[in-house]
Amino acid sequence: MARGEISHVEIPADDVDRAKRFYSAVAGWEFSESEGFPDYWLFRTGERSGGAIGRRGQSVGDVIRDYITVDSLETAVEAARSNGGTIVSERQEVPGQGWWATVRDPEGNEIALWETAPAT
Repeated sequence: MARGEISHVEIPADDVDRAKRFYSAVAGWEFSESEGFPDYWLFRTGERSGGAIGRRGQSVGDVIRDYITVDSLETAVEAARSNGGTIVSERQEVPGQGWWATVRDPEGNEIALWETAPAT
């Protein structure tokens, strides 16, 4: 994905089954369990984008979180910090896929920054 594209969205739910039924009926999304990530149900919205529904405050955060693709996670986190953002969670790895960190913008919105691992 190109820099700046929204690549993933996490939707928190208190009742995951209810949320999955809702989005299946409204958007036609199909869900699959994510191996190694309990209570995290993936969906696709297009060829290269999608997201997950998870248990609020457990397998996902408390608010909807968009993942924005960046070229360098370190550079993007520093840019967020130097432009009034705060760091919510430091760099973390999704093995074999890439790295992410969560920041809060100056308006209080939480976003995640995503750097894809180089192809092997």
